[in-house]
Amino acid sequence: MTDALKVVLVDDEAPARSRLKELIADCTPLIPATVVGEAANGQEALELLASVTADLVLVDIRMPQMSGIEFARHAQTLESPPAIIFVTAYDEYAIKAFELRALDYLLKPVRRARLLAALERARGLNAPGRDALRGLERAPRRHLSVPERGRIRLVPMSDILYLKAELKYVTIRTPEREYLLEESLTHLEQEFAETFVRVHRNCLVAKSRIRGFDKSELQDGEQGWAVLLDGCTEKLQVSRRQWPVVKEFATG
Repeated sequence: MTDALKVVLVDDEAPARSRLKELIADCTPLIPATVVGEAANGQEALELLASVTADLVLVDIRMPQMSGIEFARHAQTLESPPAIIFVTAYDEYAIKAFELRALDYLLKPVRRARLLAALERARGLNAPGRDALRGLERAPRRHLSVPERGRIRLVPMSDILYLKAELKYVTIRTPEREYLLEESLTHLEQEFAETFVRVHRNCLVAKSRIRGFDKSELQDGEQGWAVLLDGCTEKLQVSRRQWPVVKEFATG
């Protein structure tokens, strides 16, 4: 007998989760599946996935605190990420975006026949790729995710002082500590252009954290500038190319 699919349900509305649970039970004689956990938002779901093994997550898209798409981006960093099927009441244009990226979705209100087909396909689904998810949602993430000892640590964007590319990783610096992130600095710059500014080819700083500038000697011996950030004693070099942009954030 084929092992039952282990499913996690994520929706901020309890009746919607109950409805899905009932539909999955109705499908079980044909496609063995069992609900191993429920969560009311993306953050709860990430915590849940640290303690249960799931083959599939059915996740609503529009939720407070963290959207289903942001949840999926963070879930990618798990050692064994589950397959994900989005549950959505999105309009036709948004659904087309899912189809173009080959991401599976269920349209609300979910019907038994459609869920049955989705569960059938789920056995062959992999976790959605980073490129498929990037750009699916206009709003930037509220957190960056860092795997730590089998769990995902969420680092709030509001806590981050700077992002610095070093070898294949990006160092995330908060007032308390550093984290290592395996993402492209260029993609981070594009996503967070409203809140971060590039000061050097390998470094982005939070605009709101800039408290001033200090004279600094460049590598060629010429005088340049370093940026000073609230909550950080480190002085970050500003390149000559970026200085005309960065100096606009000088205070007084």
